[in-house]
Amino acid sequence: MKYMCMLISVADINAARKFYEDLFVELSNSVLKCQQADGFWRASMLDPESYPSPETSSTGFIVYAFAYGVNAGILPAEKFLPAVEKGWKALVSAVEDDGKLGYVQPIGADPRHVTRDMTEVYGVGAFLLAGNEIYKMSK
Repeated sequence: MKYMCMLISVADINAARKFYEDLFVELSNSVLKCQQADGFWRASMLDPESYPSPETSSTGFIVYAFAYGVNAGILPAEKFLPAVEKGWKALVSAVEDDGKLGYVQPIGADPRHVTRDMTEVYGVGAFLLAGNEIYKMSK
């Protein structure tokens, strides 16, 4: 995520941009492999079974980064778009009828016990950022 933000702020003519693009692609390829069957990423990408609860803030930021990468032509759509779509469906499934986004791990909370009732503003922010990039894909 932070490397994607660097790409947004580093102009195309900046010599450092290639470095950050390459790093973003490398990290994105690694993170892509960690998406779970339900579309979420877990609190521990390397040991998802030990953290079985879905987590929407991380999933939202990852979907946002992947969608940005596809939209910017940095990540190949044929490889990353299925993960974006699967992740977005997972995120939408965590939204209650009243609009509340659940499964957001509070700061300092045990990641093993994240529930549908838990929400935080940064999770909602990640959801909105992801949705904005996905909306751009439809144009």
